[in-house]
Amino acid sequence: MAGNPRNGRPYRRLVAALKAAGHPCWLCGHAIDRRLTAQHPLSFTLDHLVPLSRGGDLLDPANARSAHRRCNSARGNRTERRAPTRTSWRW
Repeated sequence: MAGNPRNGRPYRRLVAALKAAGHPCWLCGHAIDRRLTAQHPLSFTLDHLVPLSRGGDLLDPANARSAHRRCNSARGNRTERRAPTRTSWRW
């Protein structure tokens, strides 16, 4: 039985490369503080342009985007990119 592909070396390399690139959140446009712990709502996560549940490729760099954990969770598996609606975040 194969392990979780998100625990594999290729996925970890993709996450590390995207995180090192320093791109802002592709959903809200704000900077991502890469020093935050993974549990923080504004921490870095890898988001997929085409969600995996809709046939997106887990390891395709063209399908990978930088996002805040909160923005990624709010988007869910929708394919459209909605305009930011939150204006009360304190940056």
